[in-house]
Amino acid sequence: MKILITNDDGIDAPGLAALVKSVQHAMGDGIELIVVAPDRGRSECGHSVTTGRPLAVKAVRPQWFQTDGTPVDCVRAGLGVLAQGVDAVISGVNAGANLGVDLHVSGTYAAAREAAISGVPALALSHYRRPDVPATWDHVPRWTHSTICEFVQRIGRSNAAPLLWNVNLPAIDPATDQPARVWCDVDWEPMVRKAFHRESEIHFESDFHARPRKPGLDIEQCFAGAITISEITPH
Repeated sequence: MKILITNDDGIDAPGLAALVKSVQHAMGDGIELIVVAPDRGRSECGHSVTTGRPLAVKAVRPQWFQTDGTPVDCVRAGLGVLAQGVDAVISGVNAGANLGVDLHVSGTYAAAREAAISGVPALALSHYRRPDVPATWDHVPRWTHSTICEFVQRIGRSNAAPLLWNVNLPAIDPATDQPARVWCDVDWEPMVRKAFHRESEIHFESDFHARPRKPGLDIEQCFAGAITISEITPH
């Protein structure tokens, strides 16, 4: 199997290295991974693309490439040139949750969505963080093993639209052996933001951890300590 790996935190992000280890841990030998990622952090860029100039690309090591574009650009560069014929695209691991309406601005999710729009199964993977929980990465291969295996097993089994999964890991003790996995819908409840004017600037305030949430949906489930898996149609 051949998989394209990307992210929105940049080629040097620890979450990207954790994702590569996670896929290798879940799938073992006989897998080909090609990494195409932005040359710097491109968080919250949504589904933006570069159309007015060529993309600069650089091989940083075998099968690892960086571009000066967005996560969606990376997927387009991968599917079109650098990783033709891949069986799936996996994006992440984002340093921070991508839940609910965050999907509209998430570069991590946009990369996966671009792949699904192009007919390639895709998974976006993010990790909710809280200041009172260590932001480590070594546990990620253990926590994601079952989900990555299930995703790979589902590829090619349906004649419907390509798979598009949005997965979030919870902010709980990383020593936890295996958090519960919950399939749930995305919570589209709007974020509550306060805007105020200060001199020549407009400021916005919000409390991410206290954001509104509906029972049983992805925000509530992840905040409660579960790995959430949401299957979404790319359109």
